[in-house]
Amino acid sequence: MLKFYYHPSPNPAKVALFLEESGLPYEMVPVDTARGEQHSAAYRAINPNGKTPALVDGDATVFDSNAILLYLAVRHGKFLPENRPEVRSQMYSWLMFIATGIGPFSGQAVHFRHFAPEPKDYALNRYAFEARRHWKIIDEHLATRTFMVNEEYTIVDMALWGWVRAFPYVFGDAGWADYPHVKSFFDRINARPAAQRAEALKDLHAFKTAYDQETLDALYPQNVAVE
Repeated sequence: MLKFYYHPSPNPAKVALFLEESGLPYEMVPVDTARGEQHSAAYRAINPNGKTPALVDGDATVFDSNAILLYLAVRHGKFLPENRPEVRSQMYSWLMFIATGIGPFSGQAVHFRHFAPEPKDYALNRYAFEARRHWKIIDEHLATRTFMVNEEYTIVDMALWGWVRAFPYVFGDAGWADYPHVKSFFDRINARPAAQRAEALKDLHAFKTAYDQETLDALYPQNVAVE
């Protein structure tokens, strides 16, 4: 059975959605990043990067959420778009756009908006601007389509949904007004029973939610040694 190392945050949510949509049997293994469990030697042996998610499939171990999506999709022949070069090229392009743009810039915007000490105006302006720019590209792309690639529901939509869930935390609730097509996409995916099951995974374990000093040290260990 698949072992899925999970924390209720954007990147694991992508994989959770795939697993729930596919019906593949899996064991959810909680990794409480707010308590620093991602830094344990046992978990670092699975994911040397010390982040969630990770997946163990027999003798195969995969880390990084988009790598896991590709691995599962190819291995099981599920949620890949039509196998034509002009279609698959779009899948790879948008999947990497989410991995290298949407995720990192949204994550850094959250960090500097909610957690970074002052002074932070320059950094917040930089990452908030890039997050808005990347999301605007997505919004414009979704203006004329239901799904991201070839009007097929694919791993690209799952990857995007993981981050759309965090949209209010990135921009605030008022941010939806500037991205109506992203909001419509979010509502469509959320209406799927598999998305609701994926969202409910967070309730299967008492994950820590308080942002106390233990949590800040676990999430931002670079600050621990700073006087």
